[in-house]
Amino acid sequence: MSDPAPARDVRPLLSTGAVLGEGPDSTVPVHYGAPLREQRRLLEHRAVVDLGQFEVLEVRGADARSWMTTITTQMLESTPVGSCASLAVLSPQGRVEHMAVAVITAEDALLLVLDAGGRAGLRRYLEMMRFAARVDLTDRDDLRVLGALAPAAEVLAELDLPEPAAVWSEPWPQLAPGGVAYGPDPEDPVGSVLTVLDAASLAQLPWRPEHLAGTSSWEALRIADHRARAAREVDERTIPHELDLLRTTVHTTKGCYRGQETVAKVLNLGQPPRRLVMLHLDGSQDVPVVPGGEVRLGGAEGKVVGVVTSAALHADLGPIALAVVRRAVPLDAALTVQAPVSEADGGAGPGALWIDASQEPIVVPRDHGARPATAKL
Repeated sequence: MSDPAPARDVRPLLSTGAVLGEGPDSTVPVHYGAPLREQRRLLEHRAVVDLGQFEVLEVRGADARSWMTTITTQMLESTPVGSCASLAVLSPQGRVEHMAVAVITAEDALLLVLDAGGRAGLRRYLEMMRFAARVDLTDRDDLRVLGALAPAAEVLAELDLPEPAAVWSEPWPQLAPGGVAYGPDPEDPVGSVLTVLDAASLAQLPWRPEHLAGTSSWEALRIADHRARAAREVDERTIPHELDLLRTTVHTTKGCYRGQETVAKVLNLGQPPRRLVMLHLDGSQDVPVVPGGEVRLGGAEGKVVGVVTSAALHADLGPIALAVVRRAVPLDAALTVQAPVSEADGGAGPGALWIDASQEPIVVPRDHGARPATAKL
């Protein structure tokens, strides 16, 4: 759930060969003409991704860290300067309203990095919850985010990048303090690193195509790592358990926060109504699946059980996707996914083609142990 992307001036760092993306990534290149080659460079720590669509919010003041600990799902108080975390803000019913990643930049300050269009809504909430807290909120449009598998300065040492304002990373899929896994670890995870730098300085550097990979490469690695994204996987019904957010984003033992009752109840007694799954798609028909496509159980005429939230072409795994499906869908069930085919492509219109898909579980039913028998009166 995010607001429409604000009208910021986000121009690609390099326009040569750039093809702009769609949806939340419409302001940055999805690729520069060779998406799989770019993905290889990203995997080999030889390229970075222009994530200029991401937004940065600074929280500064004597109460910044204690206040953010109180109103979010994460423990930020008493952590060392330079430490990183993922966090969320939940509704009173425990639904995900906002997601961000945080870097502690000083004893009294932290930077929040948010997905495209996410900052305005989070800022409104923070302003509403400020009361007497000694904090100031600043939109940092002077900063730009680069993504890679290592700090950008290490990946592009020859470019003489400016000193970063912050570097965010976490040892994914390792559990964060207070974290709980809702499924198996992904195979061969690569993780991600966000480097936040001065935007004006970046624009002046002599960028070349070999320095950059498009967002299609970034998305492919994110999907293979089983990582949910606010602008893709979260909707108005999402609770953290459905997306495995308790692994790193929700601290389950830190104390009170809005929505904690739902988190604790589902964790200890129940099951989330839906679950995130990675899909391995049949690529023989050479038609890409896109977010929003229906997921069905029992073939094209079967029951709709979910929706595709993200899709990409992985250099090693082929076409893959993330989907949110109903909890009752068997973990080993074969699924069918809707792919849009226009009449110009020789189809009968949107939804004319269905792609076979196999599941790689991300969120699985939680075993709460045997329950005591009801006492007989």
